[in-house]
Amino acid sequence: MIYRIFFVSLTFETDIFIIKEDQTMANKRTLKRNINLFCGDLFAECLAASLYGQNKDSAKALIFSTLKMQDDFIRRISHPEPGMPQKEYFKRLKEDFVARASEIADQVNY
Repeated sequence: MIYRIFFVSLTFETDIFIIKEDQTMANKRTLKRNINLFCGDLFAECLAASLYGQNKDSAKALIFSTLKMQDDFIRRISHPEPGMPQKEYFKRLKEDFVARASEIADQVNY
C-alpha cells in the first residue's frame, strides 16, 4: 500500500501521521487513535517544557491548550457537520488539526 505522510515537527523529533492513500479517510477509530497518540506526545513535550523550561506559566497554558485541542478534535470526529460531504469535512478537519498542532509545537520550542 502507498501511504501519504504528514509531518508536524516538534522539538527533537518528527511525528508522522499515516493515512492510507486508497481511502478518502481512515475509519474514525484510527483517526481518534492517531490524534490521541500525537496529543500524548505533544503533552509530554509541554510537560517537559514546564518542568525544565524557563517560562513555566506559558508551558502550563500550552498543556491546557493541548488537552483542549485533543478534546475538540475527538468531538469533531464523532459528530461531523450535517449537510457537508464527508470527504471535504475530514480533509478540513485534518488540515485544522495539523495547523493547530503546529502552532502549539512552535510555542513549545520557544
